[in-house]
Amino acid sequence: MATADWSKKTSDAPDELRRQWRADRALRPAMRSPGRPDPSRAVQRQFWRQIATGITTAEAALAVGVSVPVGTRWFRHAGGMAPISLAEPTCRYLSFEEREEIAILHAQDKGVREIARVIGRNPGTVSRELRRNAATRGGKQEYRATVAQWKAQQAAKRPKTAKLVTNERLREYVHERLAGNVRRPDGTIVPGPTPAPWKGLNKPHRQDRRWSAAWSPEQIAQRLKIDFPDDESMRISHEAIYQSLFIEGRGALKRELVACLRTGRALRQPRARSQNKPGGHVTADVVLSKRPAEAEDRAVPGHWEGDLIIGTGRSAIGTIVERSSRSTILVHLPRMEGWGEKPYVKNGPSLGGYGAVAMNAALSASITTLPEQLRKTLTWDRGKELSGHAQFAVETGTKVFFADPHSPWQRPSNENTNGLLRQYFPKGTDLSRWSAEDLEAVAHALNNRPRKVLQWKTPAEVFEEQLRSLQQPGVASTG
Repeated sequence: MATADWSKKTSDAPDELRRQWRADRALRPAMRSPGRPDPSRAVQRQFWRQIATGITTAEAALAVGVSVPVGTRWFRHAGGMAPISLAEPTCRYLSFEEREEIAILHAQDKGVREIARVIGRNPGTVSRELRRNAATRGGKQEYRATVAQWKAQQAAKRPKTAKLVTNERLREYVHERLAGNVRRPDGTIVPGPTPAPWKGLNKPHRQDRRWSAAWSPEQIAQRLKIDFPDDESMRISHEAIYQSLFIEGRGALKRELVACLRTGRALRQPRARSQNKPGGHVTADVVLSKRPAEAEDRAVPGHWEGDLIIGTGRSAIGTIVERSSRSTILVHLPRMEGWGEKPYVKNGPSLGGYGAVAMNAALSASITTLPEQLRKTLTWDRGKELSGHAQFAVETGTKVFFADPHSPWQRPSNENTNGLLRQYFPKGTDLSRWSAEDLEAVAHALNNRPRKVLQWKTPAEVFEEQLRSLQQPGVASTG
């Protein structure tokens, strides 16, 4: 039987149409009208494309024609991650423009077949669209493009339960490596500081953060393949972990666990770049260009990078990282006798713990615990704390070289490690309160996290391999 005009069917056979409409509604769950429908997915897709260009949320919202509060809500509720695919839908589905054309032609009392010819669709498609997605708030069916688009989007949703919700074993593995306790080498737990309650802020500034194992989602996802090589159920992508942390309502991981990420951000945002401070004590024979070529390609172990992380009250912790294994040593720099008691003396000795004399002593004590073959060079920034580098080189046999001013990329391993350490030692906190044992525990946690650059081995595992190769007789390192 030929498809009749929908408006004509409404008047000629209201009972039949009503029964058909009720049958269609019975196949779908009840939908509660939210008031004014949200902008179409096409608008949201364009919004996230604008965000991807790097502009602000307000600028992206105005560019696609929605209010700034709406754009901000989209961004925050999605954790800065696009919740929908940015690819254009296939021609299988009616677009919003086609629904607008249907609404206009239907308002002009055009028949179903005529509308189908105009938009290039099957008459059955148009008939189902008019029947299923019409507005019904006034007690009668009226077809509006915006309401039809919203109904179609609601009916097309296929909510999928997150993998971390259904797989308890996988969830416990992820939770333990993301938020697990920091332990000393003997296994005892280091409680760390007592942080303030998490209030949902994007990033905690200048306050204590809870110490945790703090593996990154990518480290967790890749390590699963090593720990469970034959268990396909123990697999998850790092993006799925990020979504569980960032997107509201996922339900698998508590959103407070974003504080266990290295950056502590609750939204996905670009990272800020840091700059080094210049130094004026570097001579021509210790600039980076004079460093041995073997240190550049990381093939030979024993070349280190170093720097300080600074806290309040002239407190600091020294960090040195081996370029080949990425193994980290934290140098304890306690304040010297008389700190806070003697008045400040201009050009007098530094009592904060990282003056030239104190720095040389602490750094020498730390690096001389290594075999001589594993302490060849040390690359530092231009800070004056290592102005006694000549004496340090004589005492330890480790030649010191200095990076160029404002060039943190010349010490990439150390800069990356300092970023990781800020999770345990945030800016704006007193770093002198931590003992050498506490620093050893943090270094132990850092050295036992798998690294992508090490093929998901840990720095401790690679460093142990280096030590074994040195102990084998007749084995020489190659450049």
